Amino acid sequence: MRVVIVEDNSINLDLLCTMVGKLPHVAVQGFSDPALALADARQQGCDLLIADYVMPGISGLELIEAMRQLPSHAHVPMVMITADNDRAVRLAAIAAGATDFVTKPADPLELRSRVTNLLALRGAQNALADRAACLAAEIAEATRDLQRREEEIICRLARAIGFRDGDTWDHVDRVAQIARLLAEALGEDETFVRNLGLVAPLHDVGKIGVPDAILNKPGRLDPDELAIMRGHVGIGAKILAGGDSDLVQMAEAIAAGHHERWDGTGYPQGLAGSDIPLAARITAVADVFDALCSERPYKRAWPAEEAYAEICRCAGSHFDPACVAAFARSWPRIAPLVGASPDITVAA
Repeated sequence: MRVVIVEDNSINLDLLCTMVGKLPHVAVQGFSDPALALADARQQGCDLLIADYVMPGISGLELIEAMRQLPSHAHVPMVMITADNDRAVRLAAIAAGATDFVTKPADPLELRSRVTNLLALRGAQNALADRAACLAAEIAEATRDLQRREEEIICRLARAIGFRDGDTWDHVDRVAQIARLLAEALGEDETFVRNLGLVAPLHDVGKIGVPDAILNKPGRLDPDELAIMRGHVGIGAKILAGGDSDLVQMAEAIAAGHHERWDGTGYPQGLAGSDIPLAARITAVADVFDALCSERPYKRAWPAEEAYAEICRCAGSHFDPACVAAFARSWPRIAPLVGASPDITVAA
């Protein structure tokens, strides 16, 4: 273990280094200049500091106080050597961060005993810190493993929904990618962006409960069929309701709210403006845009330029204007997903 001794008197410094250096597994570094000791502390840590109280330039009290401010020395045992038994001096040293005291002239046996005890304390601190770091690493790896499993389960569920709805897996995958890009452009944090990318593909999970004849009908739906189709929103919300995790709660919000409209004319609740959850507002833009660009049994695929213009046209009516602005800013990254030119210019 590394012990640093600071004593301006070279003879006393040599004696202290010799006494402490006889202890097993101890490497001693002596400094006669406290400024050099402080510079050393900024470069590397130590396991014990022994400092004289009275020194020129920087006193032992000031040295201990300065070293305590360094993260690497926050818990290092520090011993002050002083010939002054004044209670006020000792209280000031304790306030500065001193752990123990040795009275001049230092008794070799006492000094080695105190150093041995303090190094044992330091060893226990280091072992505890190592164990804490090991546990933190294990927890981080376990968390990453859970996240990977979480992502895999959600991905496979989304893929199943895609195949159920006329093989639209590519659509839900692009919706997830576009939603992530919009969230990033809106300045949302990493957790929000990750969660949105994971659960946006579940926006149409309620279509599991829609009959095949309606889901895959090649023509327009009649009013009764349209009402049944719109019921997928409520089915999806029920499937995802009551979740404890932020991820499932966001998925529920998206499933329930991605057909709401900014102006309040959407369904199922007729929510308007910021009453619609942000994740649902973002997903609505991503979903409609990619749906317009995709071929369906009941419609042709729109050219990306026309779909882009439609999204921009509906800002403030169908869509949150901030989400549309984020869509426009993100276009150079969205365009390759639908095979479009990144140089498109349509006023939002």
